[in-house]
Amino acid sequence: MIRDEIKKLIEKAIEKEFGKTEIPEIEIEKPENKEFGDYSSNIALRLAKVVKKKPMEVAKQLISNFSRFGRDPVTAGQFLPPRAESRRGGTISNFFDEVKIAEPGFINFYLSKEYLQKQLGEILKKGEKFGPPKFSERKFRRVNIEFISANPTGPLTLGNGRGGFCGDVLANVLKKAGYKLTREYYINDVGEQIKKLGHSVLGDKEAVYRGKYIEVLRKRIKGDNPGEVGEETAEIILEEMIKPTVKDEMKINFDVWFSEKSLHKNKEVDKVLTFLKRKKLAYEKDGALWFKSTQFGDDKDRVLIKADGEKTYLASDIAYLKNKFERGFDKLIYIWGADHYGYIGRIKATGQALGYEPEKIAFIIMQLVRLMEAGKEVRMSKRTGTFVTLEELIDEVGLDVARFFFLMRSPDSHMNFDLDLAKEQSEKNPVFYIQYAFARICSILRKARIKTKKQKLSNLTIVRLLNDISELTLLKELIRFPEIIEDTAKDYQVQRLPNYALELVTAFHKFYEECRVISDDKTLTQARLSLVLATKIILKNTLDLMGISAPEKM
Repeated sequence: MIRDEIKKLIEKAIEKEFGKTEIPEIEIEKPENKEFGDYSSNIALRLAKVVKKKPMEVAKQLISNFSRFGRDPVTAGQFLPPRAESRRGGTISNFFDEVKIAEPGFINFYLSKEYLQKQLGEILKKGEKFGPPKFSERKFRRVNIEFISANPTGPLTLGNGRGGFCGDVLANVLKKAGYKLTREYYINDVGEQIKKLGHSVLGDKEAVYRGKYIEVLRKRIKGDNPGEVGEETAEIILEEMIKPTVKDEMKINFDVWFSEKSLHKNKEVDKVLTFLKRKKLAYEKDGALWFKSTQFGDDKDRVLIKADGEKTYLASDIAYLKNKFERGFDKLIYIWGADHYGYIGRIKATGQALGYEPEKIAFIIMQLVRLMEAGKEVRMSKRTGTFVTLEELIDEVGLDVARFFFLMRSPDSHMNFDLDLAKEQSEKNPVFYIQYAFARICSILRKARIKTKKQKLSNLTIVRLLNDISELTLLKELIRFPEIIEDTAKDYQVQRLPNYALELVTAFHKFYEECRVISDDKTLTQARLSLVLATKIILKNTLDLMGISAPEKM
């Protein structure tokens, strides 16, 4: 990837100019303002603190070393790269037209047409395999992603959809990056909420869950013990409501459905509590057993066994965490709702108490979702019985739209799900806008009778005809795909994918408006068809990662 080449160029320049100095992390960004290049680095500002010089002076010294790799001097703060050899045997001028510095010390890189045209051939050659090198860190190779994990006390609702699609897409991205993935659903099928479910079905004074589904279940289930009724009801809800929604409506396939009950049945909870006692990390107070979580950074110690002898959810969570690592996972990713934010500290504490490295446990907290219709919020509550199920939402707007809309916002931000926009069948709807572009691409290729990437469209002499600004802009978007995968696999921000799809399609629409693809000029037609085909490949890859369909006709 070009970012890697820029980093190597900077590293070599630092070594040439400053010797074996401590190198700050080299960050390569895509500037929002195109005037500042295709890529930009603030390394001079960061390095200035180390070498005790002004950032602009450091920047000039660095790019002067770029030119030392060839023949041409640096003039007016601008580097016109010579034919200097890179570490991979290419030349600097193969990558950049120019490198400039800007106040207060940024180094800006402008990609060359030659490099962009060459990358077009790489896309056509690799097809769906085009992406970053397999870069999964060996110590984190096997990853467990636990998501949704809604209590089996009722149908899945909007919040479950946000975490569910985020987890599924993140798993797709990590797999693309070379990790071995396991998607896991944790079934909370014991404890207080199951008893409350039982009371709700019995309809007694301790009932908390309401709604039509409770009324239906009340007619099916017989018995008078809240615990037993709750367990039977939870099993029905899991098998008849939750699993069908997940598999058939959301199109998510979990590798593991893990029962909390099994941790108690197999004595795993008892064993971990014994371990904590033996390590003097648990103590008794007021008739309860407490975990010394403050010893590991938590804000207060936590109860493991209540005074009445009932084990808390934390006791199960500790055993569950241990169970995951014992199954051979190198990294655990938990995707939770906003109401579980307070649990992060205690889970981190238990991980350390059990001897696991903090970096091996990651958390993604999904903020709340508001369903908006006609400018007003649709109120929802599982306990009052007034809620919109996830299945109802998908039936209303379609799976593609539901997935895309839930993925558009960063997990740590609240989101409004605009039902009116979701149902819009026009380019105002971002999903329609993207899918329409894909259908247009397919139509162009059908008209030109281009069926597969194997057709020889990437002849270097021909693609050098792609010189229009809109053509080059589209090429710049296409080569970002590997970077999108790499960045998302590192920081789990899956909203990059829908945002990238929109930027890519916007660039394609601009190209289509500015450049006639099929014309009397057969050679130029061939070059532009190669660009259209490459766009199809990248856009299809992006949609596949999001689990969104790519219709060839609309």
